[in-house]
Amino acid sequence: MTQRARIDANGPKPSGPVIDAGAELDPVHPRKPPRSLLAPATGLTTAEVAERVARGKVNDVPIRSSRSTADIVRGNVFTRFNAIIGVLWVIMFFVAPIQDSLFGFVIIANTGIGIVQELRAKRTLDGLAVIGEAKPTVRRDGSSAEISTSEIVLGDLVELGPGDKVVVDGEVAEAESLEIDESLLTGEADPVVKQPGDPVMSGSFVVAGGGAFTATKVGREAYAAQLAEEASRFTLVHSELRSGISTILKYVTWMMIPTAIGLVVSQLVVKDDNFKDSVARTVGGIVPMIPEGLVLLTSVAFAIGVIRLGRKQCLVQELPAIEGLARVDVVCLDKTGTLTEGGMDVTELRPLGGADEAYVRRVLGALGKSDPRPNASLQAIIDAYPDGVDADGVDAGGVDADGVGWRCTQALPFSSARKYSGAEFSEGNGDRSAWLLGAPDVLLPADDPTLHEIEHLNEQGLRVLLLVRAAGELDSPTVAQGAKATALVVLEQRLRPDAADTLRYFDDQDVHAKVISGDNAVSVSAVAGKLGLPGAANTVDARRLPTDQAEMAEALDANAVFGRVTPQQKRDMVGALQSRGHTVAMTGDGVNDVLALKDADIGVSMGSGSEATRAVAQIVLLNNSFATLPSVVAEGRRVIGNITRVATLFLTKTVYSVLLAVLVVCSQVEYPFLPRHLTLLSTLTIGVPAFFLALAPNKERAKPHFVRRVMRYAIPAGVIAAAATFATYLLARSHYSGPDALEAETSAATLTLFLVSMWVLAIIARPYTWWRVCLVAAMGLGFLIVLIVPWLQDFFALKLVGTTMPWAAVAIAATGAALLEMAWRWVDRRFPA
Repeated sequence: MTQRARIDANGPKPSGPVIDAGAELDPVHPRKPPRSLLAPATGLTTAEVAERVARGKVNDVPIRSSRSTADIVRGNVFTRFNAIIGVLWVIMFFVAPIQDSLFGFVIIANTGIGIVQELRAKRTLDGLAVIGEAKPTVRRDGSSAEISTSEIVLGDLVELGPGDKVVVDGEVAEAESLEIDESLLTGEADPVVKQPGDPVMSGSFVVAGGGAFTATKVGREAYAAQLAEEASRFTLVHSELRSGISTILKYVTWMMIPTAIGLVVSQLVVKDDNFKDSVARTVGGIVPMIPEGLVLLTSVAFAIGVIRLGRKQCLVQELPAIEGLARVDVVCLDKTGTLTEGGMDVTELRPLGGADEAYVRRVLGALGKSDPRPNASLQAIIDAYPDGVDADGVDAGGVDADGVGWRCTQALPFSSARKYSGAEFSEGNGDRSAWLLGAPDVLLPADDPTLHEIEHLNEQGLRVLLLVRAAGELDSPTVAQGAKATALVVLEQRLRPDAADTLRYFDDQDVHAKVISGDNAVSVSAVAGKLGLPGAANTVDARRLPTDQAEMAEALDANAVFGRVTPQQKRDMVGALQSRGHTVAMTGDGVNDVLALKDADIGVSMGSGSEATRAVAQIVLLNNSFATLPSVVAEGRRVIGNITRVATLFLTKTVYSVLLAVLVVCSQVEYPFLPRHLTLLSTLTIGVPAFFLALAPNKERAKPHFVRRVMRYAIPAGVIAAAATFATYLLARSHYSGPDALEAETSAATLTLFLVSMWVLAIIARPYTWWRVCLVAAMGLGFLIVLIVPWLQDFFALKLVGTTMPWAAVAIAATGAALLEMAWRWVDRRFPA
């Protein structure tokens, strides 16, 4: 049997305080009992707090929403490839003109851009984290106030209510039916009833009741702090993009080592009479093998995504969550707080069985005052039946006309698992009564005729609560049996004005929305229908769902609306959907959503949600707007879709650079390019266009297998580019002779490689828009300017000699472009995404 705080009519017992439903109200917290009754302890004094701060007994664990500035600089500067390029850059300063060292300046610019963008993103994240930070309530000098988590000191009295997260370790000082969920720490899903003297651990959260605890461990001594990072308790978002790029870079490194060694040896042998030129051409062969801009653009794309979402009051607590939401194909929505606004309005009160309406109002007023932390439904009742005398001269707050008040002798807070709350009263005339307020289909037997009346109300999208007079003790798990139905309280939920458009967006993007709610299934279906949710008529009462995961997954795929779902069922439903290969996002704001948010691939919490939901969610909508979600999805799709595009460009360059080096080694000829040539080509065909393409809009849903999708295009494109370029180079070697032959040969080979690379860019830029066409044309124009401006010809050592070889180079490039088109289309058919 669940233990709950008992309050004797004549005074409090040690396990809990007295709550007088007729007592004078606290002026700071209207419609709630005075704090002196709820919380006898006064907490620390200002002097005691100052003394503990001086001793360093403060909860000083830093809240890190992002990497530190030092980590950002270190992460962008000290990379494996920067080290390689840095060494090569220093070498080039001693053996070649400055134009052959341009690649080093490009790396410095890239690194600077990465640092600046990530610092901008850090400022955005840190600012939003302060807004979204949990503000626990502590009691000091006898009064309560919200403070920052980092300001809690040892011995502070921290108040708790439903949904509050335990932010430091402590010992329960006060308990009013206090139930704490420790599943995020222990894995046990059942709430633990806490009594004064029981320990509480940071990282747990309140599911029912309230109370206060004394902080016994703060800072790095607290349990949560010992887990190193807050997110280590939860499932981190998997980033296929991040892991895929790491895999690619690992293989590129292993390819580079033997190829670079072979190239060094071959060039020293071929150019035995010109050591400096040999070194320059060796560096020219090694540098383009490194896809140095790929990591930069990935970081920049994520950073700019964070900044864009931050402007919309969206806090991304884990950066890969942007990518994860782009892959989502099922989004599970909690109705209350997501599709509807938090507040409700009482539209009708229907007494049942001849009950006196004035008496019912009195009961509802007393129930409202019995709960110091009312949920949205009870708050609507409190607003409708406030304390004071109504038009009939009867006190609706639970005080008889003669002024004798009702006294709450036992309270049962609302629980998502029970679906009802209750209280027991000693009435002014000496009578005792126990009342329950909650879901009609839970409090009444299935064959009760009252349920038919309620069904009609639910079909209109109204929320209906049933007030019953209990026959047994509130402690009893069978308290609802034999209860007498007394009145129906009809509530109207406020639909979010932007919810319909958001659901329509998900439908257009082929993302299936599932409404999962603890409310009546028919009522939830009506709300979903008003918002135009596809399949809203397919409604399931979760109490009839199969427990087998495979059968549950089948029911979830076939239906769109689920009512009377318990918190554990929400978690099971997420798991069932994932077992079918779905990528699941879960939205919610209540404590009953925490377990499901934790297990979902992406958890999305409202900023006004409980501290527990904000703690486990990867994305927090600080403006509480469901309409922000499409922006998050669109940003994720932009990032991952565009990085997939530009990664193909970078890796095509890596493939053709490695193959060219291998062909040079095998043929024992001079490497055709100096670093300046490949710097020019990389800038015009990869660097500049990739930057714009990586930040362009992209609404295509992210697809799996990032590495396979990139390499299936990059390998054939790189092979064709290398073969065409080397063929032109060999043909030019046989065509030209004399002291300037090498420059003419290099120029012809450069022309072929540029044209083939431009065709790769033209394919990547599809589908064409005006700005993409202009981008490709601008890159072509830039190369043409280099070829026709004399001083640029000298600077880049590019000069086309005669007409035969240049046109031959163009013809070979055209053949390569045709082969690219055929290869691209064959890959699409042979290896579909």
